[in-house]
Parts: sequence; structure tokens; C-alpha cells
Amino acid sequence: MKGKRFTGKPMAKRGVKVFLDSNVIISGLFSDKGAPRVILDLLCLGLPVLTGATGEYNLIEIERNLKKKMPDILPIYKKYLPLLNLEVVPLPFSGEINKLSGATSDKDIPVLASAVSGKVDFLVTGDKKDFSGVRGKYSFRIVTPAEFLDVIMPEVLKAVEE
Repeated sequence: MKGKRFTGKPMAKRGVKVFLDSNVIISGLFSDKGAPRVILDLLCLGLPVLTGATGEYNLIEIERNLKKKMPDILPIYKKYLPLLNLEVVPLPFSGEINKLSGATSDKDIPVLASAVSGKVDFLVTGDKKDFSGVRGKYSFRIVTPAEFLDVIMPEVLKAVEE
């Protein structure tokens, strides 16, 4: 068993990997309640049952919007972002984007490509309707923040009890 270590314990079930769209991160940062904030708070806990991801494209979009609309908030965002423990999926290559051309609006194709590349279980977005044409075509589910919490909270509670 090269590369794996046997500890005598049963293998833990793989955690859920969630990809956060820009709007979920922004909403969670600016509200102290609601599903986006709960998701960010859960990711800050570092529970093995849940890992987070977002795209480099999303981070660029968030920073661009903050600089334009709320530049005073940018230092808070930069301080808080590492606490989320997000895997950052690199910018998609043009070939990846071209393959998805027409699947959704041009502005959402890099998000979709990043979620595909990140091998996630869920793409969580506040703009679910923007992805309605691609639902069911990928290995991940596209859900709203509230729908995601409905799915993940029983797993989180079970992990916390153990």
C-alpha cells in the first residue's frame, strides 16, 4: 500500500466539496445571518466533512467589484478570505472555456469551467437561474445557498457529534 498509511481506523468517508460562486462569498461577508454566511462560517471551522473551493476567476471578480463599489472593505475581505480555507481553482484555459461556449452566459462560463475543473460536488450560487441550462449535465449539483445547507447540515451535525 504505497502512498497510504494504515492507522487501524476505518477509512473516513470523503467530505463534500463545495464550489462557491462570487455572489455567495460577497453575500456571506456582508450579512451576519442567512445561508451564505452560515456556509462561510462552516468553512472557517475546518470540519473534515466539508471543503470549500472557488475559482481564481471568482476572486478576481470579487476584488474588482469591491474596488469599484466598496474600496474600504477590501482589507477586511483580504483578512477574512484565508480563514475560509478555500481551494482556489486556477483560471480556466481558453480550450476549457471554448468547450463550454453556449452552455450558459459568457460571464458564467469561467465559473462553470472552474467548478468542473475543481471536481466539486456542489456549485453554490445565488444566481441559480443563470445555470439552469446546464443543470444535470455535470457530476455536481447546482444549488442555492439555502438548498446546500438543507443537504449538508445533517452531515455537519453528525460529524460534530462524532
